[in-house]
Amino acid sequence: MPDSNNEYEERLDEAIQTLKACQQEHNVNSCYVCEHCIGCEIRTKYIRIVYESMSKGETGGFDF
Repeated sequence: MPDSNNEYEERLDEAIQTLKACQQEHNVNSCYVCEHCIGCEIRTKYIRIVYESMSKGETGGFDF
């Protein structure tokens, strides 16, 4: 488990860059219009990392 908030932010930044690169590769502006959206490992990893970043690794809910 990451020790600092910076590690969560670094992982999130990396996931965002990977997602954006994939969107550019498929010439789309959103995952929702991509034919590979359902079951996409890049998008699934991105979503997981977003939640981890928001909760800072703690289990349970968080407020939007």
